[in-house]
Amino acid sequence: MHKILLLTLSLSLFLIACEDPAANKFKAQTSAPSNASNAAPAKSAAASVSLPINPDNSKVAFTGSKVTGKHEGGFKSFNGTIELVGDKPEDSRVTVDIDMKSVYTDTDQLTGHLQTGDFFEVDKYPKSTFSSTRIVPDATKGVGNFTVTGDLEMRGVKKSVTFPATITVTPTDVTVNSEFAINRKDFGIVYAGKADDLVRDDVVIHLDLKASRQK
Repeated sequence: MHKILLLTLSLSLFLIACEDPAANKFKAQTSAPSNASNAAPAKSAAASVSLPINPDNSKVAFTGSKVTGKHEGGFKSFNGTIELVGDKPEDSRVTVDIDMKSVYTDTDQLTGHLQTGDFFEVDKYPKSTFSSTRIVPDATKGVGNFTVTGDLEMRGVKKSVTFPATITVTPTDVTVNSEFAINRKDFGIVYAGKADDLVRDDVVIHLDLKASRQK
């Protein structure tokens, strides 16, 4: 009986470790990048204001996994803006530049490996960028829910990506929150991992942006 209990416990722990963190997340749609002619939302007559995004008020993080478990990480250095137009997210624009050399994870060895050619190749591609091209209200999910489309360039590969986000505009700040999965291979990151511990293709992206409207 004792051996059966140990076996059951070991199997349970193994199954937990093997869970895919991206399994129940929205899979971002990717396509060819936007043309210059449609790379920005339609202009509005309302006044716009540029609100800064940086690590002091925001977070750009990710969760990657192998068949044996997962790792949490993110970026310590990035900057960007929310170009808010008339308090309407659908008329506004979000841009973010990420310093890829600032990547961090929960394991020093993995952090170093992510900087190599197997993953981000940060010496050759030191910066990733995102610029929204379209923000559309999602009426099926209710107020504050949007579908965001924008151009993401990472490791020298530029793709248009579409994902859901909640955007809240108040008199004091603007927040953008999103959690979705992207396929790393879409951006040229094809490292397979060890034969007995393969790296999963989908990586979960966590965006928690908060830009103050107060000076």
